[in-house]
Amino acid sequence: MTMVDAAARVESIRAVIEGLTAKTATVPGATDAVTAAGFESELSAVQSSVVQAQATTPSAGGVTGTDIVTAAEAYLGVPYVFGGEDSSGMDCSGLVQRVYADLGIDLPRRVTQQMTEGTEVGSLAEAQPGDLIVTGGGDHILIYAGDGKVIHAPYEGRAVSLVDAYMSDDEITTIRRIVPTASAVTASVPTAASVSSAAGLAAGSNAAMTDLITAAYRSLLAGAAA
Repeated sequence: MTMVDAAARVESIRAVIEGLTAKTATVPGATDAVTAAGFESELSAVQSSVVQAQATTPSAGGVTGTDIVTAAEAYLGVPYVFGGEDSSGMDCSGLVQRVYADLGIDLPRRVTQQMTEGTEVGSLAEAQPGDLIVTGGGDHILIYAGDGKVIHAPYEGRAVSLVDAYMSDDEITTIRRIVPTASAVTASVPTAASVSSAAGLAAGSNAAMTDLITAAYRSLLAGAAA
């Protein structure tokens, strides 16, 4: 399912609303709840389509933490080179910048810059694959790989490696989440309730998708008022 398919699904809401509105006008005792229920059902299907499309289309903002880890694993064994940032050699922040760039996400070059990107994660226990772990006040940065593992470019004489997350929360300066979790993506898609408020519309992760859903919802309101 692509974002184009998802957009087409949203467009189909309008046809459903028109049909339900027509039924409301001809069935004795029919209420606005019938129309609203139809909209809720269709919007639920749209939400699933949007989430699936985002999870499989990097250009649509669907890069996942698992994608980050997979991209980082491609550099395992690359020697540590201070200032390096490609497969001939890289340092810790060069690895992070390169991995994210491979997936179309721009990050600054230095650890002290990277450690301010994204959103804060409270503890190592809350870390998810793809999160960035910074230690030593900004001296070192690692990519959390999940299951208590990290990928990093350690120091001169070593290579990019997958190792146990050896640091404790006391040794961590910050953990940063650059890509959203699956639940965050789902929450960003308006529901039948939230789409009626300005806050719900603002939460939409895709402007074009929000416009379509808004248009469909306005059609629903017009049908209910008729």
